[in-house]
Amino acid sequence: MQKTSVLLVEDDELASELIYTFLVECGFDVTPVFTATDCVSLLRQKHFDILILDINLPDFNGYEVLKNLKNHASIPVIVTSAYSETKSKLLAFKYGASDYMVKPLNLEELEARIWIQLGKNSEIKSQEEKKTFELKNGTVYFQHTPLHLTTIEFEILSTLIENSNQVIRRDDLLASLSSISSPRSLDNHIKNIRKKIGDNGNKAIYLRTEYGVGYILHNS
Repeated sequence: MQKTSVLLVEDDELASELIYTFLVECGFDVTPVFTATDCVSLLRQKHFDILILDINLPDFNGYEVLKNLKNHASIPVIVTSAYSETKSKLLAFKYGASDYMVKPLNLEELEARIWIQLGKNSEIKSQEEKKTFELKNGTVYFQHTPLHLTTIEFEILSTLIENSNQVIRRDDLLASLSSISSPRSLDNHIKNIRKKIGDNGNKAIYLRTEYGVGYILHNS
């Protein structure tokens, strides 16, 4: 099966090598370049499934690349930048970025965000059809590593895995868990689960809150 192709634009050679090595080990076909000029040139010559674009480049910045892409190509773009200011993020989204990550990058999170963007923009699936969360022999695995969960955490996460990638109503989740006494108790257990998978409650990647409705576990 053809691998998912990634164009990586990062002028810091050490950072580029680290990202390249990690993504190749994840099964991606990665082409690294170091300038905006080479990025634009390659995109005109070859199809890529996703672009990882640094904002600060030696010839011209990533915003100019994004403006160029709006006229010439349709591809999901994850912008990477040392700038965490809202203004920088809004400018990237204005010019067509699909996502924005602040450096230094968490590479596992980068992989997750890549798959989320591919799921939104194409029918491409992981060549191994791997799942972020798996339930095997009474154990929950996160990225192929067993999680150490309390009994109630296991019950919550098992229910969410069984309903992966769809919103499960908070009331329905509570009803299925007879050992939870209150909504506040559920909130605390959800918070503990997020800690164990490295998820930030306000910017969760895997276990997200659909406010006023319930929860969704992204599992791809």
